[in-house]
Amino acid sequence: MPILGSIIKNAISIRGRIPARKNVLKQQLKQLNKLLVKNQNTAFGKQYNFIDILLSDNLIEEFKNRVPIFDYQSIFDAWWYKSLQGEKDVCWPGKINYFALSSGTSEAASKHIPVTKEMIKAIQKGTLKQILSTKHFNFSKEQYETEVLFVGGSTNLNYNGTYFSGDLSGITTGTQPRWFQSFTLPGPEIRSQQSWEKKLQDLVLNAKNWNVGFICGVPAWIQMLFERIIHHYKVNHIHDIWPNLAVFVHGGVSVQPYKKSIDSLCSKPLIYLDTYMASEGFIAYQERPNEKQAMKLMTDNSMFFEFVQFNEENFDTDGNIKPNAKTINITDVKLNIDYALVISNCAGAWRYLIGDTIKFTDLKRCEIIITGRTKHFLSLCGEHLSVDNMNKAINLTANDLKLIVNEFCVVGKPNKGLFSHHWYVGVNKETNKENFKQLLDDYLKKLNDDYATERKHALNDVFVSLLPNDVFIDFLASKNKLGGQSKFPRVLKGKQLNEWEAFLQNNNIREIGT
Repeated sequence: MPILGSIIKNAISIRGRIPARKNVLKQQLKQLNKLLVKNQNTAFGKQYNFIDILLSDNLIEEFKNRVPIFDYQSIFDAWWYKSLQGEKDVCWPGKINYFALSSGTSEAASKHIPVTKEMIKAIQKGTLKQILSTKHFNFSKEQYETEVLFVGGSTNLNYNGTYFSGDLSGITTGTQPRWFQSFTLPGPEIRSQQSWEKKLQDLVLNAKNWNVGFICGVPAWIQMLFERIIHHYKVNHIHDIWPNLAVFVHGGVSVQPYKKSIDSLCSKPLIYLDTYMASEGFIAYQERPNEKQAMKLMTDNSMFFEFVQFNEENFDTDGNIKPNAKTINITDVKLNIDYALVISNCAGAWRYLIGDTIKFTDLKRCEIIITGRTKHFLSLCGEHLSVDNMNKAINLTANDLKLIVNEFCVVGKPNKGLFSHHWYVGVNKETNKENFKQLLDDYLKKLNDDYATERKHALNDVFVSLLPNDVFIDFLASKNKLGGQSKFPRVLKGKQLNEWEAFLQNNNIREIGT
Protein backbone atom coordinates (compact mmCIF):
# COMPACT_ATOMS: atom_id res chain seq x y z
CA MET A 1 0.00 0.00 0.00
CA PRO A 2 2.73 2.55 -0.85
CA ILE A 3 0.27 5.06 -2.36
CA LEU A 4 -1.85 4.99 0.79
CA GLY A 5 1.23 5.60 2.93
CA SER A 6 2.15 8.66 0.89
CA ILE A 7 -1.40 10.03 1.09
CA ILE A 8 -1.53 9.69 4.88
CA LYS A 9 1.97 11.13 5.30
CA ASN A 10 1.11 14.18 3.16
CA ALA A 11 -2.26 14.66 4.90
CA ILE A 12 -0.56 14.67 8.28
CA SER A 13 2.04 17.14 7.07
CA ILE A 14 -0.62 19.52 5.73
CA ARG A 15 -2.81 19.17 8.83
CA GLY A 16 0.21 19.87 11.01
CA ARG A 17 0.62 23.32 9.42
CA ILE A 18 -2.93 24.38 10.31
CA PRO A 19 -2.77 26.41 13.54
CA ALA A 20 -4.78 25.00 16.42
CA ARG A 21 -7.54 27.09 17.97
CA LYS A 22 -6.31 28.47 21.26
CA ASN A 23 -9.42 29.77 23.00
CA VAL A 24 -10.62 26.64 24.73
CA LEU A 25 -13.40 28.45 26.61
CA LYS A 26 -14.95 29.50 23.28
CA GLN A 27 -14.61 25.91 22.07
CA GLN A 28 -16.32 24.61 25.20
CA LEU A 29 -19.06 27.22 25.05
CA LYS A 30 -19.75 26.22 21.46
CA GLN A 31 -19.96 22.52 22.40
CA LEU A 32 -22.37 23.20 25.27
CA ASN A 33 -24.54 25.41 23.09
CA LYS A 34 -24.74 22.70 20.38
CA LEU A 35 -25.66 20.04 22.96
CA LEU A 36 -28.40 22.21 24.49
CA VAL A 37 -29.88 23.19 21.11
CA LYS A 38 -29.93 19.55 20.00
CA ASN A 39 -31.71 18.42 23.18
CA GLN A 40 -34.11 21.25 24.00
CA ASN A 41 -37.11 19.11 23.04
CA THR A 42 -36.09 15.90 24.82
CA ALA A 43 -37.73 14.96 28.11
CA PHE A 44 -34.53 15.93 29.94
CA GLY A 45 -34.27 19.23 28.07
CA LYS A 46 -37.86 20.13 28.93
CA GLN A 47 -37.44 19.12 32.57
CA TYR A 48 -34.48 21.46 33.02
CA ASN A 49 -35.67 24.21 30.66
CA PHE A 50 -32.88 24.10 28.10
CA ILE A 51 -34.67 26.82 26.09
CA ASP A 52 -34.37 29.23 29.02
CA ILE A 53 -30.72 28.28 29.51
CA LEU A 54 -30.02 29.06 25.84
CA LEU A 55 -31.61 32.52 26.25
CA SER A 56 -29.58 33.41 29.34
CA ASP A 57 -26.71 35.90 29.36
CA ASN A 58 -24.35 33.40 31.00
CA LEU A 59 -24.93 30.02 29.38
CA ILE A 60 -22.50 28.00 31.49
CA GLU A 61 -23.56 29.35 34.87
CA GLU A 62 -27.26 29.02 34.05
CA PHE A 63 -26.64 25.43 32.95
CA LYS A 64 -24.91 24.68 36.27
CA ASN A 65 -27.67 26.37 38.29
CA ARG A 66 -30.52 24.48 36.64
CA VAL A 67 -29.06 20.98 36.07
CA PRO A 68 -27.84 18.90 39.03
CA ILE A 69 -24.71 16.74 39.00
CA PHE A 70 -25.45 13.06 38.32
CA ASP A 71 -23.46 9.90 38.87
CA TYR A 72 -24.25 6.71 36.96
CA GLN A 73 -26.83 5.38 39.38
CA SER A 74 -28.75 8.62 39.78
CA ILE A 75 -29.00 9.37 36.04
CA PHE A 76 -29.83 5.74 35.25
CA ASP A 77 -32.57 5.54 37.89
CA ALA A 78 -34.11 8.84 36.81
CA TRP A 79 -33.61 8.77 33.04
CA TRP A 80 -31.51 6.16 31.26
CA TYR A 81 -33.64 3.21 32.31
CA LYS A 82 -36.37 4.65 30.06
CA SER A 83 -34.01 4.57 27.06
CA LEU A 84 -33.07 1.01 27.97
CA GLN A 85 -36.76 0.11 27.73
CA GLY A 86 -36.93 1.58 24.20
CA GLU A 87 -38.44 4.98 25.01
CA LYS A 88 -37.50 7.78 22.59
CA ASP A 89 -36.33 11.34 23.23
CA VAL A 90 -35.32 10.81 26.84
CA CYS A 91 -31.88 12.40 27.27
CA TRP A 92 -31.02 12.46 23.56
CA PRO A 93 -33.25 12.80 20.46
CA GLY A 94 -34.56 9.54 19.05
CA LYS A 95 -34.16 5.97 20.24
CA ILE A 96 -30.92 4.66 21.73
CA ASN A 97 -30.00 1.48 19.86
CA TYR A 98 -26.63 0.74 21.48
CA PHE A 99 -25.46 0.52 25.07
CA ALA A 100 -21.83 0.05 26.04
CA LEU A 101 -21.29 -2.26 28.99
CA SER A 102 -18.83 -0.92 31.52
CA SER A 103 -15.57 -2.77 32.14
CA GLY A 104 -16.75 -3.71 35.61
CA THR A 105 -14.06 -2.33 37.95
CA SER A 106 -16.79 -0.90 40.17
CA GLU A 107 -18.77 -2.95 42.65
CA ALA A 108 -21.98 -2.65 40.67
CA ALA A 109 -23.06 -5.03 37.96
CA SER A 110 -22.22 -4.01 34.41
CA LYS A 111 -23.41 -0.50 33.68
CA HIS A 112 -25.31 0.30 30.50
CA ILE A 113 -23.94 3.51 28.94
CA PRO A 114 -25.89 4.94 25.96
CA VAL A 115 -24.04 5.15 22.63
CA THR A 116 -25.44 7.30 19.83
CA LYS A 117 -24.44 7.79 16.20
CA GLU A 118 -23.16 11.23 17.24
CA MET A 119 -20.88 9.62 19.82
CA ILE A 120 -19.55 7.16 17.25
CA LYS A 121 -18.75 10.09 14.93
CA ALA A 122 -16.98 11.89 17.79
CA ILE A 123 -14.91 8.76 18.48
CA GLN A 124 -13.97 8.59 14.80
CA LYS A 125 -12.94 12.23 14.94
CA GLY A 126 -10.80 11.57 18.01
CA THR A 127 -9.15 8.57 16.34
CA LEU A 128 -8.32 10.68 13.29
CA LYS A 129 -6.89 13.43 15.51
CA GLN A 130 -4.58 10.92 17.18
CA ILE A 131 -3.43 9.58 13.80
CA LEU A 132 -2.72 13.13 12.61
CA SER A 133 -0.82 13.85 15.84
CA THR A 134 1.83 11.31 14.83
CA LYS A 135 3.40 14.12 12.78
CA HIS A 136 5.38 14.80 15.97
CA PHE A 137 7.16 11.43 15.57
CA ASN A 138 8.31 12.03 11.99
CA PHE A 139 7.49 8.53 10.78
CA SER A 140 8.40 7.56 7.24
CA LYS A 141 5.61 6.91 4.74
CA GLU A 142 6.59 3.21 4.94
CA GLN A 143 5.50 3.16 8.59
CA TYR A 144 2.02 4.23 7.51
CA GLU A 145 1.96 1.36 5.05
CA THR A 146 2.01 -1.17 7.90
CA GLU A 147 -1.16 -2.52 9.47
CA VAL A 148 -3.00 -1.49 12.63
CA LEU A 149 -4.06 -4.27 15.01
CA PHE A 150 -6.94 -3.52 17.36
CA VAL A 151 -7.22 -5.98 20.27
CA GLY A 152 -10.65 -5.09 21.61
CA GLY A 153 -14.06 -6.42 22.52
CA SER A 154 -16.24 -8.63 20.37
CA THR A 155 -18.23 -7.10 17.51
CA ASN A 156 -20.77 -9.89 18.05
CA LEU A 157 -23.09 -7.78 20.19
CA ASN A 158 -25.91 -8.94 22.43
CA TYR A 159 -29.41 -8.09 21.17
CA ASN A 160 -32.50 -8.44 23.33
CA GLY A 161 -35.08 -7.26 20.81
CA THR A 162 -34.84 -3.64 21.93
CA TYR A 163 -31.16 -2.67 21.90
CA PHE A 164 -27.64 -3.97 21.23
CA SER A 165 -25.09 -4.12 24.05
CA GLY A 166 -21.41 -4.96 24.34
CA ASP A 167 -17.94 -3.56 24.73
CA LEU A 168 -17.61 -0.01 23.38
CA SER A 169 -14.70 -1.13 21.19
CA GLY A 170 -16.95 -3.83 19.73
CA ILE A 171 -19.70 -1.29 18.98
CA THR A 172 -17.37 1.18 17.29
CA THR A 173 -15.03 -1.18 15.38
CA GLY A 174 -17.39 -1.75 12.45
CA THR A 175 -18.00 1.99 12.00
CA GLN A 176 -14.47 2.97 10.96
CA PRO A 177 -14.11 4.70 7.57
CA ARG A 178 -13.50 2.32 4.65
CA TRP A 179 -10.04 3.71 3.92
CA PHE A 180 -9.09 2.95 7.54
CA GLN A 181 -10.62 -0.53 7.55
CA SER A 182 -8.44 -1.51 4.59
CA PHE A 183 -5.34 -1.68 6.75
CA THR A 184 -6.74 -2.58 10.17
CA LEU A 185 -6.71 -6.00 11.75
CA PRO A 186 -7.71 -8.64 12.80
CA GLY A 187 -10.66 -8.85 10.39
CA PRO A 188 -14.37 -9.47 10.95
CA GLU A 189 -14.21 -13.16 11.84
CA ILE A 190 -11.71 -12.76 14.69
CA ARG A 191 -13.25 -9.47 15.82
CA SER A 192 -16.59 -11.19 16.35
CA GLN A 193 -15.16 -13.87 18.63
CA GLN A 194 -16.78 -13.62 22.08
CA SER A 195 -14.36 -16.04 23.76
CA TRP A 196 -11.14 -14.22 24.69
CA GLU A 197 -9.19 -17.49 24.71
CA LYS A 198 -10.38 -18.38 21.19
CA LYS A 199 -9.68 -14.87 19.94
CA LEU A 200 -6.19 -15.06 21.43
CA GLN A 201 -5.54 -18.37 19.66
CA ASP A 202 -6.70 -16.94 16.34
CA LEU A 203 -4.56 -13.83 16.75
CA VAL A 204 -1.51 -15.99 17.44
CA LEU A 205 -2.10 -18.29 14.47
CA ASN A 206 -2.49 -15.35 12.07
CA ALA A 207 0.29 -13.20 13.49
CA LYS A 208 2.96 -14.37 11.04
CA ASN A 209 0.81 -13.24 8.08
CA TRP A 210 0.48 -9.65 9.25
CA ASN A 211 2.74 -6.61 8.93
CA VAL A 212 1.78 -4.93 12.20
CA GLY A 213 3.22 -1.45 12.75
CA PHE A 214 0.68 -0.13 15.27
CA ILE A 215 -1.10 -2.07 18.01
CA CYS A 216 -3.97 -0.84 20.19
CA GLY A 217 -5.43 -2.33 23.36
CA VAL A 218 -5.37 -2.73 27.13
CA PRO A 219 -1.78 -3.37 28.37
CA ALA A 220 -2.46 -6.64 30.21
CA TRP A 221 -3.98 -8.28 27.13
CA ILE A 222 -1.32 -6.95 24.74
CA GLN A 223 1.36 -8.38 27.00
CA MET A 224 -0.42 -11.73 27.03
CA LEU A 225 -0.71 -11.69 23.23
CA PHE A 226 3.02 -10.96 22.82
CA GLU A 227 3.91 -13.79 25.21
CA ARG A 228 1.68 -16.27 23.36
CA ILE A 229 3.09 -15.30 19.95
CA ILE A 230 6.69 -15.59 21.13
CA HIS A 231 6.03 -18.98 22.72
CA HIS A 232 4.09 -20.34 19.71
CA TYR A 233 6.69 -19.41 17.12
CA LYS A 234 9.65 -20.17 19.41
CA VAL A 235 11.27 -16.77 18.88
CA ASN A 236 12.99 -14.39 21.28
CA HIS A 237 11.04 -11.19 20.73
CA ILE A 238 7.80 -9.93 19.21
CA HIS A 239 9.88 -8.05 16.61
CA ASP A 240 11.00 -11.40 15.22
CA ILE A 241 7.40 -11.74 13.98
CA TRP A 242 6.49 -8.06 13.52
CA PRO A 243 9.76 -6.27 12.64
CA ASN A 244 7.95 -3.00 11.84
CA LEU A 245 6.01 -2.76 15.11
CA ALA A 246 6.71 0.75 16.40
CA VAL A 247 3.68 2.13 18.27
CA PHE A 248 1.52 0.83 21.12
CA VAL A 249 -1.65 2.87 21.66
CA HIS A 250 -3.00 1.91 25.06
CA GLY A 251 -5.78 2.94 27.40
CA GLY A 252 -8.10 1.80 30.16
CA VAL A 253 -5.38 1.59 32.80
CA SER A 254 -1.89 2.99 33.39
CA VAL A 255 0.74 1.26 31.25
CA GLN A 256 3.50 1.81 33.81
CA PRO A 257 3.09 -1.47 35.76
CA TYR A 258 3.26 -3.40 32.46
CA LYS A 259 5.91 -1.42 30.61
CA LYS A 260 8.91 -3.34 31.94
CA SER A 261 7.33 -6.67 30.98
CA ILE A 262 6.30 -5.47 27.52
CA ASP A 263 9.74 -3.95 26.88
CA SER A 264 11.35 -7.29 27.73
CA LEU A 265 9.30 -8.91 24.94
CA CYS A 266 10.61 -6.46 22.33
CA SER A 267 14.01 -6.21 20.62
CA LYS A 268 13.67 -2.45 20.05
CA PRO A 269 11.83 0.33 21.90
CA LEU A 270 8.14 0.94 21.32
CA ILE A 271 6.52 4.35 21.29
CA TYR A 272 3.79 4.31 23.94
CA LEU A 273 0.79 6.56 23.26
CA ASP A 274 -1.87 6.97 25.93
CA THR A 275 -5.56 7.32 25.08
CA TYR A 276 -8.43 8.35 27.34
CA MET A 277 -11.31 6.38 25.89
CA ALA A 278 -14.19 5.72 28.28
CA SER A 279 -17.58 4.10 27.73
CA GLU A 280 -18.88 7.68 27.69
CA GLY A 281 -16.71 8.67 24.73
CA PHE A 282 -13.26 9.73 23.49
CA ILE A 283 -12.00 12.28 26.02
CA ALA A 284 -8.27 12.83 25.43
CA TYR A 285 -5.27 11.47 23.55
CA GLN A 286 -1.51 11.78 23.70
CA GLU A 287 -0.48 13.94 20.75
CA ARG A 288 3.24 14.39 21.41
CA PRO A 289 6.11 12.53 23.05
CA ASN A 290 6.35 13.31 26.75
CA GLU A 291 7.61 11.48 29.81
CA LYS A 292 4.38 11.86 31.77
CA GLN A 293 2.31 10.50 28.87
CA ALA A 294 0.03 13.49 29.29
CA MET A 295 -2.98 13.63 26.99
CA LYS A 296 -4.65 16.52 25.23
CA LEU A 297 -8.22 17.10 26.37
CA MET A 298 -10.51 17.30 23.34
CA THR A 299 -12.36 20.54 23.98
CA ASP A 300 -13.94 20.67 20.50
CA ASN A 301 -15.43 17.20 20.15
CA SER A 302 -19.10 17.20 21.26
CA MET A 303 -18.32 17.12 24.98
CA PHE A 304 -18.49 19.80 27.69
CA PHE A 305 -16.18 19.51 30.70
CA GLU A 306 -16.45 20.61 34.32
CA PHE A 307 -14.04 19.93 37.17
CA VAL A 308 -14.54 19.33 40.90
CA GLN A 309 -11.52 19.52 43.17
CA PHE A 310 -11.15 16.11 44.74
CA ASN A 311 -10.96 16.89 48.47
CA GLU A 312 -12.92 16.48 51.71
CA GLU A 313 -14.93 19.60 50.99
CA ASN A 314 -16.48 18.03 47.88
CA PHE A 315 -16.30 14.25 48.48
CA ASP A 316 -16.89 11.90 51.39
CA THR A 317 -14.47 9.15 52.45
CA ASP A 318 -16.17 6.64 50.10
CA GLY A 319 -15.61 8.88 47.07
CA ASN A 320 -19.23 10.03 46.81
CA ILE A 321 -19.75 13.63 45.74
CA LYS A 322 -21.37 15.89 48.34
CA PRO A 323 -24.59 17.79 47.55
CA ASN A 324 -22.91 21.20 47.89
CA ALA A 325 -19.94 20.40 45.62
CA LYS A 326 -19.15 23.11 43.07
CA THR A 327 -17.61 22.67 39.64
CA ILE A 328 -15.17 25.00 37.91
CA ASN A 329 -14.57 25.69 34.22
CA ILE A 330 -11.55 24.75 32.17
CA THR A 331 -10.12 28.28 32.42
CA ASP A 332 -10.08 28.09 36.24
CA VAL A 333 -8.18 24.83 36.72
CA LYS A 334 -4.66 24.78 38.17
CA LEU A 335 -1.67 22.53 37.69
CA ASN A 336 -1.10 19.35 39.72
CA ILE A 337 -4.43 19.36 41.58
CA ASP A 338 -6.67 16.31 41.54
CA TYR A 339 -10.02 17.03 39.90
CA ALA A 340 -12.99 14.73 39.46
CA LEU A 341 -14.17 15.00 35.86
CA VAL A 342 -17.78 15.94 35.07
CA ILE A 343 -18.97 15.67 31.45
CA SER A 344 -21.96 16.43 29.27
CA ASN A 345 -21.75 14.45 26.05
CA CYS A 346 -23.49 13.70 22.74
CA ALA A 347 -25.19 10.56 24.06
CA GLY A 348 -27.33 11.97 26.87
CA ALA A 349 -24.92 12.18 29.78
CA TRP A 350 -25.61 15.49 31.54
CA ARG A 351 -23.31 16.92 34.22
CA TYR A 352 -22.20 13.34 34.65
CA LEU A 353 -19.54 12.40 37.20
CA ILE A 354 -17.58 9.93 35.13
CA GLY A 355 -15.71 8.52 38.12
CA ASP A 356 -12.15 9.40 37.03
CA THR A 357 -9.76 11.87 38.63
CA ILE A 358 -7.28 13.84 36.56
CA LYS A 359 -4.50 16.40 36.93
CA PHE A 360 -3.51 19.11 34.48
CA THR A 361 0.16 19.00 33.55
CA ASP A 362 0.10 21.78 30.94
CA LEU A 363 -2.61 24.43 30.99
CA LYS A 364 -1.72 25.99 27.63
CA ARG A 365 -1.96 22.65 25.83
CA CYS A 366 -4.88 21.40 27.99
CA GLU A 367 -2.87 18.26 28.79
CA ILE A 368 -3.90 15.93 31.58
CA ILE A 369 -2.98 12.67 33.23
CA ILE A 370 -5.44 10.27 34.87
CA THR A 371 -4.62 9.90 38.55
CA GLY A 372 -7.26 7.39 39.60
CA ARG A 373 -10.93 6.83 40.34
CA THR A 374 -13.08 8.68 42.84
CA LYS A 375 -13.91 5.32 44.43
CA HIS A 376 -10.35 3.97 44.11
CA PHE A 377 -8.55 6.60 46.15
CA LEU A 378 -7.62 5.20 49.52
CA SER A 379 -8.21 7.63 52.37
CA LEU A 380 -9.22 5.80 55.53
CA CYS A 381 -7.71 8.45 57.77
CA GLY A 382 -6.62 11.29 55.49
CA GLU A 383 -3.75 9.58 53.64
CA HIS A 384 -5.28 10.50 50.22
CA LEU A 385 -3.47 7.76 48.33
CA SER A 386 -4.17 7.93 44.58
CA VAL A 387 -3.71 5.22 41.97
CA ASP A 388 -1.00 7.41 40.46
CA ASN A 389 0.88 7.31 43.80
CA MET A 390 0.42 3.54 43.92
CA ASN A 391 1.70 2.95 40.39
CA LYS A 392 4.81 5.05 40.96
CA ALA A 393 5.65 3.48 44.33
CA ILE A 394 5.16 -0.07 43.03
CA ASN A 395 7.34 0.62 39.98
CA LEU A 396 10.15 2.13 42.05
CA THR A 397 10.04 -0.78 44.50
CA ALA A 398 10.02 -3.36 41.71
CA ASN A 399 12.99 -1.69 40.01
CA ASP A 400 15.02 -1.67 43.23
CA LEU A 401 14.37 -5.38 43.78
CA LYS A 402 14.72 -6.27 40.07
CA LEU A 403 11.18 -7.63 39.93
CA ILE A 404 8.47 -7.54 37.30
CA VAL A 405 5.16 -6.44 38.80
CA ASN A 406 2.18 -6.25 36.45
CA GLU A 407 -0.79 -6.43 38.79
CA PHE A 408 -1.46 -5.30 42.33
CA CYS A 409 -4.25 -4.07 44.56
CA VAL A 410 -4.56 -2.58 48.02
CA VAL A 411 -7.16 -2.94 50.76
CA GLY A 412 -7.80 -0.59 53.67
CA LYS A 413 -8.73 -2.26 56.95
CA PRO A 414 -9.16 -1.45 60.66
CA ASN A 415 -6.17 -2.49 62.74
CA LYS A 416 -5.89 -2.35 66.54
CA GLY A 417 -8.29 0.55 66.84
CA LEU A 418 -6.61 2.41 63.98
CA PHE A 419 -6.06 1.56 60.30
CA SER A 420 -3.77 -0.41 57.99
CA HIS A 421 -3.17 -1.07 54.30
CA HIS A 422 -2.88 -4.59 52.92
CA TRP A 423 -1.16 -4.86 49.55
CA TYR A 424 -1.53 -7.86 47.25
CA VAL A 425 1.28 -7.76 44.69
CA GLY A 426 1.94 -10.06 41.74
CA VAL A 427 5.66 -10.79 41.30
CA ASN A 428 7.63 -12.91 38.85
CA LYS A 429 9.96 -14.49 41.41
CA GLU A 430 10.39 -15.04 45.12
CA THR A 431 11.65 -12.07 47.10
CA ASN A 432 11.87 -10.88 50.69
CA LYS A 433 8.49 -9.62 51.80
CA GLU A 434 9.83 -7.30 54.51
CA ASN A 435 12.21 -5.62 52.08
CA PHE A 436 9.36 -5.09 49.64
CA LYS A 437 7.14 -3.66 52.37
CA GLN A 438 9.80 -1.27 53.64
CA LEU A 439 10.69 0.05 50.20
CA LEU A 440 7.04 0.46 49.20
CA ASP A 441 6.23 2.28 52.42
CA ASP A 442 9.24 4.59 52.10
CA TYR A 443 8.43 5.50 48.50
CA LEU A 444 4.80 6.25 49.36
CA LYS A 445 5.99 8.57 52.12
CA LYS A 446 8.19 10.43 49.63
CA LEU A 447 5.44 10.66 47.03
CA ASN A 448 2.60 11.69 49.33
CA ASP A 449 2.99 14.03 52.32
CA ASP A 450 -0.44 13.12 53.71
CA TYR A 451 0.49 9.45 53.68
CA ALA A 452 3.77 10.21 55.48
CA THR A 453 1.89 12.14 58.16
CA GLU A 454 -0.74 9.46 58.73
CA ARG A 455 1.92 6.71 58.97
CA LYS A 456 2.99 8.45 62.18
CA HIS A 457 -0.54 8.52 63.53
CA ALA A 458 -3.72 6.71 62.39
CA LEU A 459 -2.22 4.45 59.70
CA ASN A 460 -0.33 2.16 62.04
CA ASP A 461 0.82 -0.68 59.76
CA VAL A 462 1.33 -1.96 56.23
CA PHE A 463 0.95 -5.60 55.20
CA VAL A 464 2.16 -7.15 51.94
CA SER A 465 1.19 -10.45 50.30
CA LEU A 466 3.39 -11.43 47.35
CA LEU A 467 1.59 -13.66 44.86
CA PRO A 468 2.35 -15.17 41.45
CA ASN A 469 1.48 -12.72 38.66
CA ASP A 470 -0.97 -15.18 37.11
CA VAL A 471 -3.24 -15.14 40.18
CA PHE A 472 -4.73 -11.78 39.17
CA ILE A 473 -5.50 -12.94 35.63
CA ASP A 474 -6.97 -16.18 36.99
CA PHE A 475 -9.29 -14.14 39.21
CA LEU A 476 -10.51 -12.12 36.22
CA ALA A 477 -11.03 -15.38 34.33
CA SER A 478 -13.14 -16.71 37.21
CA LYS A 479 -15.36 -13.63 36.80
CA ASN A 480 -15.49 -14.07 32.99
CA LYS A 481 -13.66 -10.77 32.52
CA LEU A 482 -10.77 -11.64 30.24
CA GLY A 483 -9.90 -9.47 27.26
CA GLY A 484 -11.60 -6.39 25.88
CA GLN A 485 -11.53 -3.45 28.27
CA SER A 486 -11.50 -5.51 31.46
CA LYS A 487 -8.85 -4.68 34.04
CA PHE A 488 -8.03 -5.47 37.65
CA PRO A 489 -9.10 -2.76 40.13
CA ARG A 490 -6.31 -1.19 42.18
CA VAL A 491 -8.41 -0.66 45.32
CA LEU A 492 -10.70 -3.42 46.60
CA LYS A 493 -13.74 -2.74 48.75
CA GLY A 494 -17.05 -4.36 49.62
CA LYS A 495 -18.27 -7.13 47.32
CA GLN A 496 -15.11 -7.18 45.19
CA LEU A 497 -12.94 -7.57 48.28
CA ASN A 498 -15.09 -10.44 49.55
CA GLU A 499 -14.88 -12.18 46.16
CA TRP A 500 -11.10 -11.71 46.01
CA GLU A 501 -10.52 -13.10 49.51
CA ALA A 502 -12.83 -16.04 48.80
CA PHE A 503 -10.96 -16.73 45.55
CA LEU A 504 -7.58 -16.82 47.34
CA GLN A 505 -8.93 -19.11 50.06
CA ASN A 506 -10.90 -21.48 47.82
CA ASN A 507 -7.97 -21.92 45.43
CA ASN A 508 -5.44 -22.30 48.22
CA ILE A 509 -3.27 -19.51 46.79
CA ARG A 510 0.05 -19.37 48.59
CA GLU A 511 2.39 -16.45 48.87
CA ILE A 512 5.81 -16.65 47.23
CA GLY A 513 7.55 -14.07 49.43
CA THR A 514 10.00 -15.12 52.14
